[in-house]
Amino acid sequence: MSEIKVKKKKYLIGRLWKYLSRHRLIIFLALVCMLSGNILALFGPKLSGNAIDAMGIGAGEVDFKKVFYYVALMAVFYIVSGVLSYLLSLLMIRLSRHVIYRMRRDVFNNLAMLPVGFFDKYQTGDIISVISYDIDTVNQSFSNDLLQILQSAVIVVFSLIMMLTIAPALVLVFAVTIPLSVIFTRFITTRVRPLFRNRSKKLGELNGFVEEMIEGQKTTKAYGREKRVIDRFDIKNKEAVDAYNKAEYYGTLTGPSVNFINNISLVLVSIFGALMYLDGGIGLGNISSFVQYSRKFSGPINEIANIIGELQSAFAAAERVFRLIDELPEKPDCEAAKILREVYGEVELKDVSFGYTKEKTVIHNFSMKAEKGSLVAIVGPTGAGKTTIINLLMRFYDPDSGAIYVDGNNIYKITRGSLRSAYSMVLQDTWLFYGTIFENIAYGKEGATRQEVEKAAKAAKIHSYIESLPNGYDTMLSDNGINISKGQKQLLTIARAMLLDCKMLILDEATSNVDTRTEQQIQAAMRELMRDKTCFVIAHRLSTVRNADNILVIRDGDIAEQGTHDELIAKNGFYSKLYYSQFETYNRNTEQ
Repeated sequence: MSEIKVKKKKYLIGRLWKYLSRHRLIIFLALVCMLSGNILALFGPKLSGNAIDAMGIGAGEVDFKKVFYYVALMAVFYIVSGVLSYLLSLLMIRLSRHVIYRMRRDVFNNLAMLPVGFFDKYQTGDIISVISYDIDTVNQSFSNDLLQILQSAVIVVFSLIMMLTIAPALVLVFAVTIPLSVIFTRFITTRVRPLFRNRSKKLGELNGFVEEMIEGQKTTKAYGREKRVIDRFDIKNKEAVDAYNKAEYYGTLTGPSVNFINNISLVLVSIFGALMYLDGGIGLGNISSFVQYSRKFSGPINEIANIIGELQSAFAAAERVFRLIDELPEKPDCEAAKILREVYGEVELKDVSFGYTKEKTVIHNFSMKAEKGSLVAIVGPTGAGKTTIINLLMRFYDPDSGAIYVDGNNIYKITRGSLRSAYSMVLQDTWLFYGTIFENIAYGKEGATRQEVEKAAKAAKIHSYIESLPNGYDTMLSDNGINISKGQKQLLTIARAMLLDCKMLILDEATSNVDTRTEQQIQAAMRELMRDKTCFVIAHRLSTVRNADNILVIRDGDIAEQGTHDELIAKNGFYSKLYYSQFETYNRNTEQ
């Protein structure tokens, strides 16, 4: 095994020990129960041999008093050992519960602190696979298997001592078979671990694909792509199953192979033991005890071989878990960062350049200024960089160069929390959680009253619909609000944003899922609610931004034009073409 792999294993075990070491008392009690229970059980073969010797080999030579004494002692030892094993199981269940809870909490807590860019790179299903499958694998292996290894070690050492006291010469048999077991186990494990790592990877890919297909099932059915999706699933499923079978095949090969070698040792012990008995070098009871101890000696070695196979799976899963825990969170606020208070609402971008990758710049030397209380519309073709500007304003991403200011303050010298709380935001992709309508609207404002929620709902033109529901504002929304229409979901998210008392508002295609009449009503209500607020609106339907104080026309990451609607129409430039092309499309659709 290479030095790098050894260091990685030590590192993973060290990380896992940090979780286990928090519960030293439970581990100590578990060790006491394990040691005591196993040692008591290990006296059984010796007592059994003594009972056999007390019987003698001839008629009438049985010493019943000694036989019953040793049998009774065996029964007491085995009963106490059984009780201790039961207590050990309870302790391990308790330890397992604590470890899995803390590990899963650490993963989720770190996920909550990761930058938005992380979730743009990784599939949701793969992340869920780490939280569920990989953590369970790690927990089951390391909270149980490590203790099992210690338990096996105790049995092996004690059995060896007892065999040496009974017949040292017979122990020489294991000088041949044990090295064979060790060499074979090391040979197999070096090849098995990459297979288990690949198994976890393929399972994560399968989960990610399934999660995507479930979310997009309506699109799949609308385009009649069910067969295509099934075929792709079959490929992913086959890859996952093949990776699983290959890992399990080679992983389980270790146990039976080592067991075969151990059985050879038992055959040799029986042969040489019989020869020694015939020569008078050992008694019948001692042969019986030695054979039992030899099985206890070789049995744990076989178990350890099986466990080592399982540990390869656990190490592979642990790598994925700790890789997620070790993902770097958003850059911390600078030491001199201050909290943004009493927001005025003036926003300025100066020579901002940004690319999601180093190879491709999306925004080039972008500059703009939004005065307090102004409505800034950002329009342009798909992929021009409109949403990217919003991501930069909210510090979901940081620009490669340039600076952004709020009320004259560089946003990199302001805490992220206070910056983001200065904005209320409505996205095109609506998000609602499982809970009541009231809880969903009040999500961003702690302690919001019923009156405040209803006022926001009325402004968003959703109050009448809510009141028409059997439970009104106490109606439960299912997963992401799938029991209501898309337009109603968007109205609820708009009401959520309206509830916040923020000086700046971002609307990213916020009315794309409502009809034109409702959109006009919302626009009128929002103009009233947006009074004295700086608003950024991204819109494809240019008719919705005619009243904007300043329209920025973005093209290939640059400001192609800017001005009011009338000014841009008068220029007869790119904006004018975009604006009239929408009406041409509308008229063609109407004529058809």
